[in-house]
Amino acid sequence: MTKSFDSGNEPRQDELSSLIAKEVQRVLAQHEEVIKERTSISSRTGPVNIAAADLLSATPQQTIHDDLTALASEFVRRLAAETVRRSNESVSEAAPLMVRTEGAHGRAVRKARDQQSDCLRIEDWAGQVAGPTYLEEHFHIPRSTLHWWQRHKDVVALRKGARKHVFPLAQFIDGRPAPGIRQVLSLIANPRLAWLWLTSPSPRLDGRIPIEMLRQDLATEVILAARDYSST
Repeated sequence: MTKSFDSGNEPRQDELSSLIAKEVQRVLAQHEEVIKERTSISSRTGPVNIAAADLLSATPQQTIHDDLTALASEFVRRLAAETVRRSNESVSEAAPLMVRTEGAHGRAVRKARDQQSDCLRIEDWAGQVAGPTYLEEHFHIPRSTLHWWQRHKDVVALRKGARKHVFPLAQFIDGRPAPGIRQVLSLIANPRLAWLWLTSPSPRLDGRIPIEMLRQDLATEVILAARDYSST
C-alpha cells in the first residue's frame, strides 16, 4: 500500500523539484547580471581585459549554478519523500479509528433498520403502533403516565425487540386508554393475544370489533365477551 502511494506522488515530487530548480536558476541569472555589470564598470575604470574577466568568472559561476540546482532538486526530493512518509504513517494510524467509527455507524444503522422492520412486522397484524416518544409528542401523554398505565395494564403494550414496547394507537381516546382495556387484559393476559382479539370481529358480539365498541363506551358487552372467550 505504501509503495503504490509513493509511486503516485513521484510526479508531484518531480514537479516541485523542477519549480524550485527554476527559481534557483532565476536567482543565479540575476546574480550573473550583477557580476557582469560590476565587471563592465571595472573595465571602464581600470586596465582589465573584459574577455579574460568573463572567462575567469564564467567557470566558477557555472559550477555554482549547477551545484545549487542539483542541491535544490535533491533537497526538495527528500523533503517530498519525507512528507509522503509521514502522510502514510498518519493514514495508517487513522485507519483503525475509521474502521471502528464505520463499525459503530454500521451497527447503529442495522439497529435502526431492525427496529423499523420490527415495527412494520407488528403493524402487519396490529395496526398502527408508536413508542413513548411519539405518544408524548403527538398525544401529549407523559412517559411517566404511560409507564404507570403499562404497569397497571390499562394499555396494551406490544414487545418490540428485547426490551422496548410499542403501543397500538387505536386504544387511545383523547390521550387516554379506552375504558375496559384493563378488564380485558385481566381476562386475556397475553398482550398480543388480547390485542388480536380486540381488533378482530367477534362472534360473541355479532361480528362487531371489540376495540371499536370500547371506543363507543360499550365496555360491559366487551368484557362479558372477553370472559366467555377466555373460558373457552
